[in-house]
Amino acid sequence: MNEYWTSLASLLGAFAFFQTLVHLVFPPELRFASVKFFNRIFHVFSSYCYFEITEIDGVNTNELYNAVQLYLSSSVSITGSRLSLTRALNSSGFTFGLANNDSIFDTFNGVNVLWEHVVTQRQAQTFSWRPLPDEKRGFTLRIKKKDKALILNSYLDYIMEKANEIRRKNQDRLLYTNSRGGSLDSRGHPWESVPFKHPSTFDTLAMDPEKKKEIMEDLLDFANGQAFYQKTGRAWKRGYLLYGPPGTGKSSMIAGMANFLGYDIYDLELTEVHTNSELRKLLMKTSSKSIIVIEDIDCSINLTNRKNNNTGSRNYYDPVPAPEMRGGCASLGGEDGGNSITLSGLLNFTDGLWSCCGSERIFVFTTNHIEKLDPALLRSGRMDMHIYMSYCSFPALRILLKNYLGYDEGDLENSLLNELEEFIDKAQMTPADISEVLIKSRRHKEKAVNELLEILKSRAEKNQKKGFLREKNRDEDEEEEEEQEKRALESPKQESEIEDNCREEDEEEKINK
Repeated sequence: MNEYWTSLASLLGAFAFFQTLVHLVFPPELRFASVKFFNRIFHVFSSYCYFEITEIDGVNTNELYNAVQLYLSSSVSITGSRLSLTRALNSSGFTFGLANNDSIFDTFNGVNVLWEHVVTQRQAQTFSWRPLPDEKRGFTLRIKKKDKALILNSYLDYIMEKANEIRRKNQDRLLYTNSRGGSLDSRGHPWESVPFKHPSTFDTLAMDPEKKKEIMEDLLDFANGQAFYQKTGRAWKRGYLLYGPPGTGKSSMIAGMANFLGYDIYDLELTEVHTNSELRKLLMKTSSKSIIVIEDIDCSINLTNRKNNNTGSRNYYDPVPAPEMRGGCASLGGEDGGNSITLSGLLNFTDGLWSCCGSERIFVFTTNHIEKLDPALLRSGRMDMHIYMSYCSFPALRILLKNYLGYDEGDLENSLLNELEEFIDKAQMTPADISEVLIKSRRHKEKAVNELLEILKSRAEKNQKKGFLREKNRDEDEEEEEEQEKRALESPKQESEIEDNCREEDEEEKINK
């Protein structure tokens, strides 16, 4: 046993002597060059190539490193055994990641790649304008040389796109406002934002299911239509006009669209914007995958130079006469003259060259009086889809009963449902009014439904009386119009009779003379 330890000590001593001799004979520069030479020989005969993606690129953060970290989190949470767990600012979920010096395989279009998360201690820092972390982090990507073109041309772009999707899913929606008008803050941003946590979804939205399905399909076609818009040469944007009485759910519809697509919302207050240039600056500072909203557009602008010469009512689909259409510089400002936005500026904002700054954006206008809007704002290309937010219908009522009282199909008696269906259209109540009735008595479900039925009956009766009075007044107006027409027809006869009498009197006077 002693001989074994003696021989082992001799070998270790000989190795140490050889290592010391090598260090004395071969300087560090020669050793480094030798290692580098052998590594090159190894890479020449190796079928793999390696790419280093560091966390810090000089003094700036490497966006590709963050994207790879997020992308791998979707696979690591399933296959990894040693994980790191993080939660970002304004995030509603946790993110899994590779632990230090761990590795994972990934597959893209049938090609296998190896990712390794390399973490080492950083050496003594030299002078730097920005302090660097103590640890040096990075990802090493190992691929086969024959797959290099595929990986560099498609795989890395795919990672960036998937990382953005994961970031949007994990991050809460943001609601932006231009409370400072078009002025910029210290960071050069004209928008202020707060987390958007509106709970409205298409499932809870009180609307006819068929209509909701049509809107959801249209939104999905838009979100997945990048190739289509590029093929047809159109800007990747879409406009929606929400119109109808107050309380019909226009704001809830916007929130549902944002939650459905995962888009941020930019609430544009036109009264805070003073010039067309400020409006363009706001548009340029909006991000892709967002919804730009102008609520109650008929109240926030004044089309002073675009009024129709005809003072009577007109359909909003009727064309405006040519002189008004050419006068596209109508002021949208208030009476104080402090706002000089023009109609042409607003039109270019929604459907001009400046509307192409960015992609995958939705414009939403809301109004309670669509007849007040200029037809130029309503045509296709600006407002592509017009959505009428109507009074509460019976299918929408069933959704409200489920939301507030938990009633599913079959929970209510058929006779009660038949009565509700009979009076809901005649009552003309908005979803907001019905929701308030159900909220007040939600602890007593049967009482809430009975109270709602009584209110619907009362409203329907009042509307019926109003309708009778309107018909009566309409009949009286028609009778007055007929009498006026008769008078107009009789007046020429009376005038002719008076003229004949005057002529006869003149002739008699001449004869007597």
